[in-house]
Amino acid sequence: MLKVKNLSVHYGMIQAIKDISFEVNEGEIVTLIGANGAGKSTILRTISGLVRPSAGEIEYLGQPIHHMPTRKIVEQGIAQVPEGRHVFKELTVQENLDLGSFTRKDKQNIAADLEHVFERFPILSERKNQDAATLSGGEQQMLAMGRALMTKPKLLLLDEPSMGLAPIFIKEIFRIIQDIQKQGTTILLIEQNAKVALQIANRGYVLETGNIVLTGTGEELLASDEVQKAYLGG
Repeated sequence: MLKVKNLSVHYGMIQAIKDISFEVNEGEIVTLIGANGAGKSTILRTISGLVRPSAGEIEYLGQPIHHMPTRKIVEQGIAQVPEGRHVFKELTVQENLDLGSFTRKDKQNIAADLEHVFERFPILSERKNQDAATLSGGEQQMLAMGRALMTKPKLLLLDEPSMGLAPIFIKEIFRIIQDIQKQGTTILLIEQNAKVALQIANRGYVLETGNIVLTGTGEELLASDEVQKAYLGG
């Protein structure tokens, strides 16, 4: 579904991503793990068109997208849930979700998809007329995920979905991620909680300072001595 080939990204004179290649197959959960500053978020922002690569290519469903504007990338079926959630706090829950469907052309299906989001996140249905600012961190994360799902994505990019959440919400968020995959959405996941991410991932890539240094199935990386020492406290 997604092929990243020899991708490099610079911020001015600083090279954040160094000639990396990886792929995501349809139906998978693939996770990128690594320390802060390894370049994980930059990769997602580049796939989304928010950052332009200095070299390399990104193909989605066989089509190059690395020169497309972000809106066109969303219309192709890619949605991102950004780190820190970034919901529109002055808007209601309902209005945030409505914005998720802004680029869709199949307007006749939006109401049914909104009901599916409310079924998946019942708390959002209960609070649909409240301002997003009144939600807890975990509820805002659910809103950000619901907003992304309203774009009807084929590929969902998740950037640190558990950041700052209480353990009870973390467990729920990862259950929902697995449920979204089972419903047919492919997921590329960035997550500081490497253990939980690898437990649900089909495959993973380990990044260090802009380079991919290790790859394998979720089980293989969980069992890796290098990963244990660096990311799992082993």
